[in-house]
Amino acid sequence: MYFMGKLRKLTSFLEKGTYICYDKNKINLKSNTMKITKTKFPEGSVLSREETGFDYTDSFQGEVLDNQGNISTAEISKAFFTSTPQWGKKMFAFRNSIVKMFGLKTGTDNSKPLTSDNFNLKVGEQVGIFKVFDQTNNEIILGENDKHLDFRVSILYDKASGNKGNFLTISTTVKYHNWMGILYFLPVRPFHQLIVPVMLKKMIGKLESKS
Repeated sequence: MYFMGKLRKLTSFLEKGTYICYDKNKINLKSNTMKITKTKFPEGSVLSREETGFDYTDSFQGEVLDNQGNISTAEISKAFFTSTPQWGKKMFAFRNSIVKMFGLKTGTDNSKPLTSDNFNLKVGEQVGIFKVFDQTNNEIILGENDKHLDFRVSILYDKASGNKGNFLTISTTVKYHNWMGILYFLPVRPFHQLIVPVMLKKMIGKLESKS
C-alpha cells in the first residue's frame, strides 16, 4: 500500500506537465474551422456517475458541423475505428507485444472483424482491445477490465449543444488495481494524450464529409 501511494503521487506530479513536453490544457488543433480542445468531463456521459471512482480521466472535444443532426452511433463507431493514424497503429502493435509482460490482455482473441457495413456494435462485443460496455442513442462506451487496471473510453455526440453544429467528445478513464497498473499506464499516458486529439480531429472530418 505504501508503494502504491508513492506511485500515485508520482503520477499526479507528472500530470502537472513536468514529464510531458507540452501543456495538455492548451492542446488546440485547428483545420479551417475545426478546433480540438481539452475540456471538463461531460456531465451527459454515462461514465459521469462514476467519475469520482477513477484514478485518471481526460476529455477532448470538437465541434461537428452537422446541421441535420442525424449522425448515428454506427457512423461514430466507424469514424473512431478508422481514424487511427499509421504511427498510432504501430504504437498499438508495440503495445500488444509488451502487455503480456504485465499479464494484460491483447484484445486479439474473439475480436469482431470490422467491415464497411458492420459498425453497428452490440454491448458485449470485442473489437481489438476494446469491449463494448454500453451504448445509447448518442454515446458509446468502450474499454476493458484487466487484472492490473480497468479503462473506459466514452465517445459522446452531444446533439443538444450549439446552433450550427454539435459536439463530439472523447473521454478516457482509468482505474488502477495495483502498482503494476500504475507502472503500465505511466509511459502510455503521454502517447494517449497525443493520439486522442489527432483521432478526434480525423473523426470530425469524416463525420462532416458524410453530412
